Amino acid sequence: MKTFLFVLLLAFAPFGALHAQDAPSYVGSEACRDCHEDAAQEWDRSHHAQAWMTPSAQSVKGDFDGTRFAHDGMEVEFSTDGADYFAKVTEKDGVTTNYKAHSVAGIEPLQQYLFETGNGRLQSFDVFWDTERQAWGHLYPDQDLPPNDGLHWTRTYKNWNARCAECHATGYKRNYGPQTRSYRSTQAEIGVGCEACHGPASAHIEWTTGKTPPAGLTETGFAMDWADKEVAIQQCASCHSRREALEDGNPLPGTAYHQTYALSLLRPGLYYPDGQILDEVYVYGSFLQSKMYAKGVTCMNCHEPHSGELRAEGTAVCTQCHSLAGNPDFPSLPIADYDSPDHHHHPEGSEGAQCRNCHMPEKTYMQVDARSDHSFRIPRPDLSAETGAPDTCTTCHEDKDPAWAASRIAEWFPDAKHRQPHFGSAFTRAQIDPVRASGDLLGIALDEGQAGIVRATALYLLQGAASAELAGQTANLLGAPDPLVRASAASLQQAAPPTERLERLMPVLGDPVRSVRIAAAKAVLNVPQSSMTRSQQAVVGAGVQDWQRSLRTRLDFPETHLVLGGLALTMRNAQAAERAFREVVEMDPQRAEAWPMLVQLAHINGGPRAARRVLIEGLNSVPGDPALLQLQEDLSR
Repeated sequence: MKTFLFVLLLAFAPFGALHAQDAPSYVGSEACRDCHEDAAQEWDRSHHAQAWMTPSAQSVKGDFDGTRFAHDGMEVEFSTDGADYFAKVTEKDGVTTNYKAHSVAGIEPLQQYLFETGNGRLQSFDVFWDTERQAWGHLYPDQDLPPNDGLHWTRTYKNWNARCAECHATGYKRNYGPQTRSYRSTQAEIGVGCEACHGPASAHIEWTTGKTPPAGLTETGFAMDWADKEVAIQQCASCHSRREALEDGNPLPGTAYHQTYALSLLRPGLYYPDGQILDEVYVYGSFLQSKMYAKGVTCMNCHEPHSGELRAEGTAVCTQCHSLAGNPDFPSLPIADYDSPDHHHHPEGSEGAQCRNCHMPEKTYMQVDARSDHSFRIPRPDLSAETGAPDTCTTCHEDKDPAWAASRIAEWFPDAKHRQPHFGSAFTRAQIDPVRASGDLLGIALDEGQAGIVRATALYLLQGAASAELAGQTANLLGAPDPLVRASAASLQQAAPPTERLERLMPVLGDPVRSVRIAAAKAVLNVPQSSMTRSQQAVVGAGVQDWQRSLRTRLDFPETHLVLGGLALTMRNAQAAERAFREVVEMDPQRAEAWPMLVQLAHINGGPRAARRVLIEGLNSVPGDPALLQLQEDLSR
């Protein structure tokens, strides 16, 4: 067992870690310009450079010249005073506040404005400037969002410090104070600067004077090594992904993704069952599904890294590889003329002839922001009726149905190799009856030919059919190469008997990847300590502490307090549980799952009268909630 403890301790310090005194510091993007002028000019016009800016005549695109906007009982008057920009907001409840724009987010196709609301909080306003229509718009035109709603722009989910700033800044730290519910956020630079991707540059500048960089840095003095393809992809993914952060603010560039984030799988509500994008998932989870990722394609093969723009226009970005010339960097790629009616079966130069329209279908977010699916999938209209996922063919041919599209594709491509069984069919059935779908899900999880994120999702969906038998059948996946698979396999072990679960997960608690260790810690949390040796207790305790340290960096998220409430219940600490669920509803009064727990805990800790008081609060916030109505009936007896 000492071996596991030793491995666990090593896991907390990445290979080649720097001592604090040797760690490089941030110097700012302007310090890079003298030597890297071409790259700096490319970056100047990028969305990265303009991701977060101070207000100025150059940065502000919205019309603040006395314009007005009204929506659902809320009115705004925009104005300027010298170099300052203001939004006078009258909410649905009649309260008027004149906000000064603190900063500006984004440049196109929309621009948002951030306002300070006290305690260091920056809030992202729901009224945005549409740069294409040159008009004000509302992000949620169909929703009723009064000031007391958890989704109102002044509340927790629109808090810039917690939800957005990390990916719009360089060297960002949130610095949330849970006792005062305030922020002392810092950053080296607003906007995504050079060092957001390359890492702090002080050692690099010293290298240019002949000084040898400290151990743990590249030979030119950076923490980030862009020559490593997988490291490069993961660096982009640190922002371009839907994930749960495991630490506060930006990790040092070059840090392995799964050390600092738990990637969202292809879950219902985020993705369609076949893996197409549904909610905002920011590319990485899609890209991991693709054959291009599996063959070693990186973001930089298609995107110029400093401007962020495509390396070529139209189909040319694809034909740099998918053509009769091929690409020697990808020798397994079939040599063929893809930019031809023989392949796409549409008139040359038409919308249907554009590779992206068939293989990267778009979905619009934030009302005007169209984003492409990066799984580079082959159209499967034959699956659409079963999975409910969009069919890219009938998205254009609106007068046709998926059956028509499937028949045309079958005519054009009679070879059925691309119409084999698809994981989307099993994932669809799993949402209805995971037990009946468990055989297919198990097959997908064990299939090494499937993408890691697909296998991990199959394991996640198997939790709905979890059993000791399934836990045993997937135990070998605890040693899989992909950390996504290992983490999902660890979660499924919760169905194993305590002794077997502990035996299987002890090595996983020493996994070199933090997201995997945390998944294992969650799975052993309810194993009785009386069944463990002292060494096992120490390893499990260290794993749980690893998880708790991560939770402490996200105390400004109501989701975190839901978890803490559950942890307190597991530990039979009713008072701590009540405090946690109270924090949930303070942050989000409409978080319906928290109120019944809070009523019951109030009953335990304070008796029936206290429970009734909380029940009234809950019904005022989520009227008609079935669980609260049942508790109301129970308490009236």
